Amino acid sequence: MHKAISAALLSALVAGRTSGSDLQTARTIARALLAYELPAQLTHVRCERVGPHVDCGLVVSAEHFHEPLDRKGWETEIAGLIDGAFAAAPYVDEIDCWGTVPLDAGKGAVVSGDYAVPTSATVFSITVPRAQRSGVRARLADGRGVFWDPAFRASLSKETRG
Repeated sequence: MHKAISAALLSALVAGRTSGSDLQTARTIARALLAYELPAQLTHVRCERVGPHVDCGLVVSAEHFHEPLDRKGWETEIAGLIDGAFAAAPYVDEIDCWGTVPLDAGKGAVVSGDYAVPTSATVFSITVPRAQRSGVRARLADGRGVFWDPAFRASLSKETRG
């Protein structure tokens, strides 16, 4: 069991890491997922609503883990986040989860607007529709519909990252 986060810290994390047109759902999911220290850092929860349809995105840091993670540990962490998001908001239609690493845009680079230089790279992603949520662990294990940056995947296979 992971260590619980204090109520004050949890409130600050939820406020600072949520966005989207369905902010209430984003905050509900973030509150559930951030209540305990996670091996990998959940950096953002964004939920968008169009009519009755709700999609949520979870962004997870793919470096500087709170505890060492190998590939199996990463897959367990991602599956747990997806399961937890659906448990917190069972009406969500789809959960998208990305693992990202920061990029050095360079001194003086434009990082917002039409000419923005990327400040992060996606090294992992999976999309899980609500109807397929029970199969997320099998998909992670066999790679169906999962994007892996080869270098990130190899780094998890070779060693633990902490």
